[in-house]
Amino acid sequence: MTTTMLRKSILGIAGLAFAGGLAAGPLNHADTTAAVDAKPIAVAVQADKPGVDKGKLIPHGVQGKQSRIDLNDEQTRNVKAIIAATKKSGLDERAAVISIATALQESKLENLGHLGDRNDHDSQGLFQQRPSSGWGTVEQITDPEYSTMAFQKGLKQVDGWQDMPLTEAAQTVQVSAYPDAYAQWEKQAADLVAKHWN
Repeated sequence: MTTTMLRKSILGIAGLAFAGGLAAGPLNHADTTAAVDAKPIAVAVQADKPGVDKGKLIPHGVQGKQSRIDLNDEQTRNVKAIIAATKKSGLDERAAVISIATALQESKLENLGHLGDRNDHDSQGLFQQRPSSGWGTVEQITDPEYSTMAFQKGLKQVDGWQDMPLTEAAQTVQVSAYPDAYAQWEKQAADLVAKHWN
């Protein structure tokens, strides 16, 4: 099969998945998320840039229905900041996928300040980390590099995180009221890592 035909096939699969009706998940812990049937499905990830090992991005296939949002310039900068912090932490592409999927669920990749009554306690930043829970100061957890490295420090402490489904690894660090919600962002997170890793 030629490269062009393979690329068209991958784009066709991605287009069908997107056309299937993907909805954005909740903005923070205060929102509710319907339970998702957690059956793994195979997903083709387009990786035009050399050096990205597609097998590392989604090693077990995604679980459940996938959500996708269009990103603005700020959100794209935050993706790049998460990837840069992942590299600085000495972690691989899979850690970046887990981190980006977590930030997609927690903040839609927006570096949120305190949201008042709409906030989950004192949660802030990309990962909705709480100063009162020891994640750092407000200034620290609203710094994309710091908050990513803090999340990944927690991830490194999870035995076998590399072999866990994404939602289980993220939930072990985040301790969310909606532990299955992270799974819906795995495909978009993998696509973003494939696009911006190099």
